[in-house]
Amino acid sequence: MMADLADLNAFLAVARARGFRDAARATGSSASTLSEAVRRLEARLGVRLFHRTTRSVTPTEAGSRLIERLTPALGEVAAALDMVHLLRDRPAGTLRLNVPVSAARLVLPAILPAFLAAYPDIHVEIVAEDGFVDMVASGCDAGIRYDERLEQDMIAVPIGPRIQRFATAAAPAYLDARGRPTHPRDLLGHACLRGRFSSGATTSPWEFERAGDIVRIEPQGPLIASVGGAIDLIVDMAAAGSGVVHLFEDWLRPHLDRGTLVPVLEEWWQPFSGPFLYYSGRRLVPPPLRAFLDFIR
Repeated sequence: MMADLADLNAFLAVARARGFRDAARATGSSASTLSEAVRRLEARLGVRLFHRTTRSVTPTEAGSRLIERLTPALGEVAAALDMVHLLRDRPAGTLRLNVPVSAARLVLPAILPAFLAAYPDIHVEIVAEDGFVDMVASGCDAGIRYDERLEQDMIAVPIGPRIQRFATAAAPAYLDARGRPTHPRDLLGHACLRGRFSSGATTSPWEFERAGDIVRIEPQGPLIASVGGAIDLIVDMAAAGSGVVHLFEDWLRPHLDRGTLVPVLEEWWQPFSGPFLYYSGRRLVPPPLRAFLDFIR
C-alpha cells in the first residue's frame, strides 16, 4: 500500500532533525502532528522506524534503509514539481494547433514569428486541414475556425483580421476572350475553378452580396481541386487564363497587385467575420496555450 506523501516527508523531517520538536520548528508544524504522521506510516508499513527515548530519536535499521532510498526519490519529486512551476512562470513546451489551410496561409504568418521570438522555449506544431475534426480527440491544444464551424461548448477568442472578403478574379486574357461578367449569374456561362473538401463535397455555392441583395450560384467549370493543398493550383490556373476563381481576397491579393489576376464583380464581393482561436476550457490552461492567448489578445 502506498504511503501518504505528507507522512513520508514528516518521517524525513524527524530523521534529519533527530527529534520531533526540532523537526516541528524546522517545518512550521507541531510535534504532535509529526508524531501522528510517523505512527501512521509505521502502522501502514508494519515496522518501527525510530527508536524513541526521552532524550533521543534515532532510526531503526528499517528506518535507515527507508531514509537511504526515500531521500533521492523525494528529491526527484521536488525537482519535478519545480519544473512544473517553472513552466507556469516561464512558458515552455509544445503548442499544437489544428487550423484550416487558409489560416495557415493567411493568419498565422503575421502572428507566429513574433510569438516564437517572445517565447523561445515554446515549440508550435501546426496541423493544417479543412475537414471537420474533433480538436481535443486529435490531441491538439486549440484550433482556428470560422464561426459557422465552431462547436458551441468551446471558448472562442478572435484571431487575425476581423473582417475578410471573398474575392472573384480572372486573368486579363481570359476576360478578353470570354467577356467580363456584370452580374453574379453571368458566371453560370463561365469556366469556374472550384474546390472540393476532403469529405468529397464540393465547396459551398458561390455567394455574392450588394446593398443587401444576396445571390448564390452553383458554378460549373473544367477544374475541381481539393481544398487545402491544391488551392494554389486553382489560383495558378486562374492566373494562367483557365477560368474564374472565387476565394479569400487575401489569398488572391498578390496576383491582384501584380495584375496577373484582375477583380471581377468587385462591388459584389461579400464580407464575412474573421476567424477565432477556440479551446475547450478556461481552468488549468496549458502554459504554452495561455501564453498564446495572452499574445493574440
